[in-house]
Amino acid sequence: MSFDLSVIPNKNIVLAVTGGIAAYKSAILVRRLKDAGFNVRVVMTQGAQAFITPLTFQALSGNPVHTELLNPEAEAGMGHIELARWADLLLVAPASCDTLAKFAAGLADDLLSTLYLATKSPVWVAPAMNQQMWAAKATQRNLNTLVEDGVHVIMPDAGSQACGDVGLGRMPEPEDLALQVTQYFHRAQRAIAEKFGLLAGKHVVITAGPTREAIDPVRYISNHSTGKMGFALAAACYAAGAKVTLIAGPVSLDTPNGVHRINVSSAVQMLDLSMQMLDEGCDIFIATAAVADYRVAEIAEHKIKKAGDELNVSLIKNPDIVATIAGQQKRPFMVGFAAETRNVEEYAAGKLVAKKLDMIACNDVSRADIGFASDENAMTVFFAEQYQIQKRDLEKASKQEIAQQLVEAIHDALHHEIEPV
Repeated sequence: MSFDLSVIPNKNIVLAVTGGIAAYKSAILVRRLKDAGFNVRVVMTQGAQAFITPLTFQALSGNPVHTELLNPEAEAGMGHIELARWADLLLVAPASCDTLAKFAAGLADDLLSTLYLATKSPVWVAPAMNQQMWAAKATQRNLNTLVEDGVHVIMPDAGSQACGDVGLGRMPEPEDLALQVTQYFHRAQRAIAEKFGLLAGKHVVITAGPTREAIDPVRYISNHSTGKMGFALAAACYAAGAKVTLIAGPVSLDTPNGVHRINVSSAVQMLDLSMQMLDEGCDIFIATAAVADYRVAEIAEHKIKKAGDELNVSLIKNPDIVATIAGQQKRPFMVGFAAETRNVEEYAAGKLVAKKLDMIACNDVSRADIGFASDENAMTVFFAEQYQIQKRDLEKASKQEIAQQLVEAIHDALHHEIEPV
């Protein structure tokens, strides 16, 4: 199964494993949650330890496994309080019939049931049991009580069971559970961003990647841009509460969560779509695309056959997309990018003025450790005079981190413009 595992940093999952054959799936679930960027600590009931060892979960999670209510090694011996404060989500998978009954009755006779009562965090349960135990009136009554108390119940799957029965009661697959958890935190993060985000309510249009300028049906002119910086910026703008439209040249990258992506090939196509976005309402335009400066004057209708030692191709200048958008009467806030191999800051400062931009980020693509093919970048950001903001040096970091800093720079400029006298 393929799904988006965009990292949600610093979110803590307490995974509680109770007695049942489905406990083996929980080991895989730990791996999937870790892959998604979550911090995971595991709590095991006595019944769970009959099916799988704590050592397995310790190795997978990278953290000690919690099995005792009053642990002398925990903070003041109160492990359940420590865990309750640490958790951003308490996920019980598998949740046995006995555990559901304890939760519903408010019992607190072991670590897990006490943790359930002590946490303020959301609680999710993924029941797994024999199909008749699932259907029992007492079990359904307990589930109804838990739902009324605000617990999120993940419905079990139907199918063959270890006991030989067939019916509801199978714990969902670890990948499905990890996906649900990831989506939950994305939705929560998005809700916060829409209310408090740096770019809340803004429509951001981003161009990313290279363009391809056809020579004939099989050949083209292009460059080494991978689109990674633009895609990282799209994800960062969306996380900051913006509506994001990503106009992407030909790159092999997955679309960031929540971003509307439109694929193009040539510079002319990219400009046409960019102008269309202005008509539809654009607050911020970020031009990260490495647009080919020239295109072939006449594209051959058929493949050009090899003949002779030379081939002359006439080139004409492509439109300057960012300058064209910046020159419109109702222009958005304009952010340009300058990828240079020498005199980086000098050329970038010149482009800022010549193209009438509000902000420009420049980097030295001659460096082997940053730039086109790298996952890291380093930039210097210049602002137009009316913002009265000094240039900012963004030290070498992942492109995701650089994107976050660029979003902050855009926000600062939008809120610090000095009105002309």
